[in-house]
Amino acid sequence: MVTVVEELELKYDAAEGTELPGLLASLRAAGEEAAGSSPALQAAGGPDALRDGDGGEHRLEAVYFDTEDHRLAQARVTLRRRSGGADEGWHLKLPAADGARQERRVPLGRAVRTVPAALRRTVEDLTGGAALVPVAQLTTLRGLQHLLDASGRVLLERADDRVEARLLLPREGSGQAAGASTSWREVEVEVVGGDRELLSAVDAGLRAAGLRRSASSSKLARVLDGEAPAPDAPDADAPDAVEAADVVEPVRQTARAATGRRRLELSRRSRAGDVVLSHLAEQVDQVLDQDPRVRADVPDSVHRMRVATRRLRSALTTFSPLFASSTRPLRGELTWLAGELGAARDAEVLRDRVSSAVADLDADPHAPEAGPAVEREVRGQLDGAYRAAHDELLTALASERYERLLDALQSLLADPDLAGKAARPAVKVLPRRVSRAHRELAGLLAQASDLDPGAERDELLHEARKAAKRVRYAAEAVASVFGKDATRFARAVTDLQEVLGEHQDSVVARQELRALAGGDVSPAVAFAYGRLFAQEQGHAAASEEDLADAWDALRAKRLHRWLR
Repeated sequence: MVTVVEELELKYDAAEGTELPGLLASLRAAGEEAAGSSPALQAAGGPDALRDGDGGEHRLEAVYFDTEDHRLAQARVTLRRRSGGADEGWHLKLPAADGARQERRVPLGRAVRTVPAALRRTVEDLTGGAALVPVAQLTTLRGLQHLLDASGRVLLERADDRVEARLLLPREGSGQAAGASTSWREVEVEVVGGDRELLSAVDAGLRAAGLRRSASSSKLARVLDGEAPAPDAPDADAPDAVEAADVVEPVRQTARAATGRRRLELSRRSRAGDVVLSHLAEQVDQVLDQDPRVRADVPDSVHRMRVATRRLRSALTTFSPLFASSTRPLRGELTWLAGELGAARDAEVLRDRVSSAVADLDADPHAPEAGPAVEREVRGQLDGAYRAAHDELLTALASERYERLLDALQSLLADPDLAGKAARPAVKVLPRRVSRAHRELAGLLAQASDLDPGAERDELLHEARKAAKRVRYAAEAVASVFGKDATRFARAVTDLQEVLGEHQDSVVARQELRALAGGDVSPAVAFAYGRLFAQEQGHAAASEEDLADAWDALRAKRLHRWLR
């Protein structure tokens, strides 16, 4: 299983004999003004509520892997197998947003010289398929200190490292020989439960105590370059705040952009299977990217992960004839995950939709002062429902079932069981699959048009909405090779989907408003829910009028020429 973790840390050079101030002392040295903008510090109750904690001593053994010509090192990407410490395993470190790094982890396993397939695939566009071999071996004696809040939660972690490094495969032109070794001391401070502002404040305190930022982006970069640190040099150019460049140097985009480069090389004459696998790889990357954000309840992360899950399921359905073995079991597990994500997402959408509508309601002429109280009660009720749904989602993400699903997705990409049709040119295979999905959508809309407004019609329009998503996802999956034709078609389908989505959101909102009004709420809130119910009836009627226009636009012949 691949676990995705985001890191934000700073590195410092330190001479032997240097006495390190504690993290709390470093924070105090920076002053209250430097730390005042930290939400984590404010939530913890200020510096007086914090304390230092001893994280113990650890011995870490790591072997770093790269191609013989060090292609990963040139892109500032590191891949290692490390034993010892709380996070032992295979680690692939990649650039991430806002100056952080993304670390993908795989358990150690039995192999010591064979990189796990899930990590090899992530960097294959950087390596060009070249073998990954051991290039350096590091032994680190690490002393840990933690900055803790009153509850004992770790906000920051400081590692005091004594490193012994041996070169196994030197960089060409470096003048070093295999077996060359070097040693140094360095300090790392990493955000755990804190934030960038707290790290910046501690950084100011550490530099005031005489530490200077490391010039090397990683331990591997230092040993490959053969550069010994100069810890006593002045830190004249050190900035006053943590910027993106301080944490990791700008590099080529990895996982997602690497997939994008591969897709740009595809054409209508490429194998259909390659086009579909490229799309699947992008969606798996998105699931892995959003996983830690969902766990941290980052806004919109549940939505993004849900969409990626649906795209995966849709592609495996639409393009199922390209696979020799049935994709039904995997699609079933993706349906389960989408359902777990959907419960939290639907609660989030309902909360935001209803809360916003309540805030926009005209004041009740009989009780104009009740408005703010109604808003607070509604928000509290719906936010509680979202919190419960998100907690259930976290339970699902911690389950073995979810781990098995991630393993299955990685296995599908690493060793796909493709049918003979997958080897045919994309232009001969893929448009027909998109066209078939479009015909299913047309059939559902035709059935709905024969019905009067009501529950049965609402259900058919809901099914049509899901079918529209499948058509849209299918068109977007092949847009890399069919260009503007597929993009324009997908845009028209998206317009139809949004109309159907607005209709369905109104149906769901009315159902929920009826239930909410009958629950344990104040009369003022029940009255507000009734007014919103009437508004939602109007939204549904408006979406019915827009539906015909959106469907007529999608049926334009010019949008379908590429599907023939």
